[in-house]
Formats: sequence, structure tokens, C-alpha cells
Amino acid sequence: MAEKTDVPSIAVLGSINMDLVATTDRRPVPGETVLGTGFAMVPGGKGSNQAIAAQRAGGAVQFLGAVGDDVFAAELRRALTDSSVGVEQLRTVAGPSGVAAIVVDGGGENSIIVVGGANTRMTELTEADLAAIAAADILLCQLEIPLDTVAAAARHARANDTTVLLNPSPVQHLPAELWANVDVAVVNSGEAEQLGADLDPVAHVVVTRGADGAVYRGPDGRQLSQPSPRVEVVDTTGAGDTFTGALAAAWHRGPEWALTWAGAAGALATTKLGASTSIPTEEEISAALTTK
Repeated sequence: MAEKTDVPSIAVLGSINMDLVATTDRRPVPGETVLGTGFAMVPGGKGSNQAIAAQRAGGAVQFLGAVGDDVFAAELRRALTDSSVGVEQLRTVAGPSGVAAIVVDGGGENSIIVVGGANTRMTELTEADLAAIAAADILLCQLEIPLDTVAAAARHARANDTTVLLNPSPVQHLPAELWANVDVAVVNSGEAEQLGADLDPVAHVVVTRGADGAVYRGPDGRQLSQPSPRVEVVDTTGAGDTFTGALAAAWHRGPEWALTWAGAAGALATTKLGASTSIPTEEEISAALTTK
């Protein structure tokens, strides 16, 4: 376990949504209606999930994002503060907060539709946002907010010696300038295949492979493979975000340890329903590694 003085400061720039989660024995095919077995509203969003995961896994996190002025806003904000994530840079904008409609089948696999809402209004960075990025050890971003904002944040981070960790999801074409400012990319196997050579300029690339663990490629071509702990899967929603947040929290201890730490966190996240509610604590991750 890292000492108190060894806690990395992490600025997470990204989305925050209310996840509307329906469970069913099997997901419907187009045009079909199936009966559900349960329903829950769970705070989520890739940015928020990764912020909570990084905080619980041992980081000191500030969240940069936006909620609307609707009925979901207070609960979304509370989800961050309840996990001790800093919300000084969480702004409120007119209109709805982001939402995600999620269907989880009996095998724990999911289908997700995201409606950006307030997240789409993150079109510029304030002076306070820029200061938070410059002061952080790591800037962690995803692609559920406007791309220009992510690019500006990465550029500012690079200028201030802040490590940039990008989870380029939802996967899309990115400008060369953004890739040039990324130090660490975290992708799943499907995203890695779609991005292909776009990942070549990135010094550190981590590819997650679900139950098969993760693979790391370093700047010297060195590769590491980390198997995933075997667990009883309930819901895979948010497992990738948990892995990414935990990786950010452990990155200062080196890629090998970070991969091990993140792998345990991601596996534990699949053992409960929901995204933010399934994210393990530092103590739970440590215990899982001790008993493995």
C-alpha cells in the first residue's frame, strides 16, 4: 500500500450521467420486447466512474465536468462527494443532466445508449479548470465530452508536465495533435483494433481483454501480460472505468504494479450491479490481491 505522502493528485475531465439500468434474462433483438427482472437508477458516466474509482483506489481526485439543473443533478453531485472526490470544478448548466439507458442480461453483458445532456456543454475550460490540470500529477480523460475540450486539456497538461492518461472511448478518429500529447492510452481489445496504428505514437498503451486480463506495451516495446482474477460476474457495467481509474491511481508505482492493481479492481467491479456502486475501495483491492 502506498504511504499517505505517496498519494497521486488526479484531475479527471469527463462525463457524469444518471444510469437507468434494466436487468433481463436476455437482451432484446431489434423490434422485440422482453420482460425485465429489475430496475435501478445509479449515478455513472465514464468520467464520474473513473474519478470515483481513482479516489477509492488511492488517488486524490478533482472532477471537472457538468450537470444540468434537473432532478438528477443533486444526486450526481452527491455520488462524487460521498466518495471524497473534489467537486469544486463541477459546474451546473441549464438543461438536463446526462443519462445512460443500460440493459444488462443474465450473463452480465450490457448494451448502453448515452444521451450527453450537460456533458455536451463542456465546450471550454475555465481558469480554475486549467489551474487544477496544471497542479495535478495526472490528467485522466475520456471522449464523452466535446473533443476540442479534451484536446485543450491535454495540451495544457503537457505544457505543465502533467501526465495525460486517455481512455479514447467512445472510440473515434482523433487528431494527431491530441495523440502527441497522450502519455498513456487505455483501450479495450475492440477499440485497439479500430484505432490500430493511431496508438503507435503513444508511449504507454494498455489493452484490456475482459476476463482474459490486460496487456501493456511500453515505449521500448516491452510487453507485460496480466491475467484477470476469477470472479462470479454479475454486471460488467463500469468495470472498464474502474480498471482505468485504478490504473491512474497506481501509475506512479510503475506499469507492472499499476496493471496488477487495476486488474484486481476491474474484476471486483463485475461482482455487483451498477457502475459507481460496484467500484471497490483501496482496502478491498488490497485484500483481493493478498488472498489471490
